[in-house]
Amino acid sequence: HRLVLASALRCLVKLHAGLVEGRFVERANRFVVKVAMNGRDVLAHLPNTGRMTELLVPGATVYVAPSPDVQGRKTAYDLTLVEYAEMLVSVDSRMPTAVFREAVDAGALVGFEGYKVDRAEVPLGDSRIDLLLRGSEGMCYVETKSVNLVVDGQALFPDAPTERGRRHLGELAAAVASGHRACIVFVVQRGDAIEMMPHREADELFGEALDLAVTSSVEARAYRCRVTLQEIRIEGSIPVRLGSV
Repeated sequence: HRLVLASALRCLVKLHAGLVEGRFVERANRFVVKVAMNGRDVLAHLPNTGRMTELLVPGATVYVAPSPDVQGRKTAYDLTLVEYAEMLVSVDSRMPTAVFREAVDAGALVGFEGYKVDRAEVPLGDSRIDLLLRGSEGMCYVETKSVNLVVDGQALFPDAPTERGRRHLGELAAAVASGHRACIVFVVQRGDAIEMMPHREADELFGEALDLAVTSSVEARAYRCRVTLQEIRIEGSIPVRLGSV
């Protein structure tokens, strides 16, 4: 597989230096989990709306980061990493945009040479797209997607129906029709993926929307990450395959 260009300087995101180990107990609701830590159960924010049923199992080793002391916040920690099959998996869906942004600005990604991030959370149609890049060839809209599910080397997205994801694909296709470049970027937050596929069993409509977007010249790219207790970095590109699982 074609790897990212070498850049040892900036194409990574540092994790919180004070990560604390615990054991997953249960998912209290969509955004809150219970973690056993230092002999007591604490609540942690889960920055990910995916199901992640293969990762969030009772007794799994997890790492949480102390959260900022924000008024009105109900959880003192953020769930950051889960240990799975002797490997660390990032479950923070905010990380892919940050990691991709660092790699682009470092000039470290094949296909994005000469581009720099111009703005984040850019209005596009009825949505907001993660990043707007600018380069010598014009603007490029980029929507990043966090991928945590890998089965037999196949990274799969989504793991639950995503109307929002389908809408983003339509907005990207409209941007291409207006003469701009547009990409959907799947960032696999673990190191065991060898290819990326739409998870049609979880959301057949997303798979169909991705097929249509690619036919409309939206670029679909995927990268796997190296995840440690200290950092997350894009390790290499993997192919996107649009066939059925």
